[in-house]
Formats: sequence, C-alpha cells, structure tokens
Amino acid sequence: MALTGNKGEWSEIYALFKLLGETNLFAGDADLNKVENLFYPIIKIIRNETGGNYEYEIAGDLVVISGGNEKLRIPVKTFSEQAVKLLSKIKGSTGVFSIPETEAFMSSVNCGTLKAKSTSKSDIRIVIHDQRINQTAELGFSIKSQLGGDSTLLNAGKTTNFVYQILGFKGSASEIKRINAIDTKSKIKDRLEEVKKLGGKLEFLSLEQDIFKNNLILIDSLLPNILAEVIKQFFTSNLSTIYALASEISLRNPLDYDTQFSHSFYEYKIKRFLTDVALGMMPSKVWGGVYDTTGGFLIVKDNGDVLCYHIYNRNQFEDYLFHNTKLETASSSRHMFGKVYQEEGNNFFKLNLQIRFI
Repeated sequence: MALTGNKGEWSEIYALFKLLGETNLFAGDADLNKVENLFYPIIKIIRNETGGNYEYEIAGDLVVISGGNEKLRIPVKTFSEQAVKLLSKIKGSTGVFSIPETEAFMSSVNCGTLKAKSTSKSDIRIVIHDQRINQTAELGFSIKSQLGGDSTLLNAGKTTNFVYQILGFKGSASEIKRINAIDTKSKIKDRLEEVKKLGGKLEFLSLEQDIFKNNLILIDSLLPNILAEVIKQFFTSNLSTIYALASEISLRNPLDYDTQFSHSFYEYKIKRFLTDVALGMMPSKVWGGVYDTTGGFLIVKDNGDVLCYHIYNRNQFEDYLFHNTKLETASSSRHMFGKVYQEEGNNFFKLNLQIRFI
C-alpha cells in the first residue's frame, strides 16, 4: 500500500533529507531568516521506525545508515537531490497524496513511514556538535512546516476554556436567548458586544478544568489571570497576534504591576508560557516542568530552508514564538463556549484559548 500524507506529514521526510544533504543545522531569527553564521554541524539523525531505531550518520561525503541488517552508505548529495525533488512534489500537491518516487528512495534507506514513532512532542532526534562550547548533544525537535496550513501551537479543548462572570448585566431571559442565538461569522464577538450594551462586564473567575489551571500556576502564579486578559482582548477587539495582544495588555496593565522601571512583565510571562507549551506542556496532562522537546523547533520554510529554533539560543526561540503566533476562534459548539449561561442566579460566559502559528 502506498504511503499517503498531507503537506505537513511529507515535510517531516523533507526535513530529514534536507538536513542530511546540508549536513548543518542553521539557526533562524525572529523574522524567520536564516542566520548564516550560526549553525550546528550534524553528527547523525536518529529515526524511530516500527522496526526500531535507525541512525543516519554523516561521515564525510557519505551518510552511513545503521540499525538494519547491514550498514548502508549513501552519498550526501543523493539526499540533497532527493530533497529538491520532494520539495517540488509537496508544493505541487494538495490534500492527501502519495509520491511513489520518494517512497521508493525512502524504502532503500530504511525509512518506512512518513511520521517517526514518538511518545513526546519530538518529531526528530539530531546529534549535533555545538562549536561554541565544544560539546556534542542529542536533541529532540518538533517539526513545523510552512508548506501546508498553519500549524497549531496549542490545540483547543474544553480544557482550554476560561470562565468569566458577567457583572452588571441587565439582560432578561429573553434577551439572553436572543444573544445566544446570534450566528454571524464573528458570533462570539457579536454576542459579547450585546452583553456589553446591556451593562455586562466580564470578570475572570477560573479555568473550566483544574489541570490546565494548575499547569499555568506552576509556570507563574498569575498566568491564568494574564491569559484571561489576553483572551478577552482577542474576543473584544480586532487584535489577534500574540505580539499585538501582549502589547495592548501591557499598556492597560490590568494586573496593576509596578511599571515605574519599565519591566516587561506581560511579555516575559507570555514568552515563558509559549516556550513551555512548545516544549512539552499540554493542557490535559499534569505538567512537571520537564521538556519533551529538548532541542526546539525545526521550521520548514516555503522556500525549502529548514531553520532551527534552539533552546540553547533561548532569546531567539522565545522571540520567534512571540512574533509568529496568534489566537484564533476554535469550534464553540465542539468545545462548549461562547454563550451566556446562568448558575445560582449569576451570569457567566466561557471563552476558549487556541494558538496557531502565523
């Protein structure tokens, strides 16, 4: 049966071929530009296939593949040539597709699946040499591709619902029914606008589920409140990027931080949150602060470059996340948010957090 996958899934194979063909892992800046003078020589790449681990070791102008019945030796330039062909096929395809020529080459180099087996957020493991500290390290990277649709950083769920109490609301039962029946393209924003017209003001209460709430508190005790303000700003304005939302929140300073010395409280804490999500924290699982993705991100750019955002260069990694993510509205029916509801005589409204790469 032919291997089939979407652009994002085929991008994982492309990244493998491209890196083996380049033999270096190049860093990127906050604007997704290659930093030519910042790179890490690749010693080997490790893929976890159904049959076990396969190692692709760079040995001069050869890639030595071990883990099968016998060692294979494939010229580096062959991987480079295959990467060029694969990139062209990915760009010229839509939906779910197969690439027989690439699949035949994959089979010849012990690569049998599009997505390597993984129990963490890491899609690929790379042994690099860090020339600055003269050390070798095996690092796990998550692969994000710009060749297909924008990837999500944080997926929505009932776990990511934030609960607000509506204070000062003067709407009757019939008016609540009318508000909840609004079904425009921007229905959540429009419903909130109607709530506001009737004197309602959202005040953050808590998260719907405690695991995510406690994960956030572990990162920073006031992080639930900060994100609640960011989410509320998103649903009551035309702002959507994390950078723009954080900038607006910083100006308003709703948590009343001492800003006399221009400390970047909101930016710093939001960057910390984004980094922890990127490297392992998930809303539905208890977070202990241990990173699954020990290296960072590999970004497959539309021009074919594969850039590394490395936690060794933490500032660049955080800046990349901060400047290249946005909030978006997930399915309100699936995740059950976006309506006025009553409990014990009080009115409430849930908003949801989903973060996607730009």
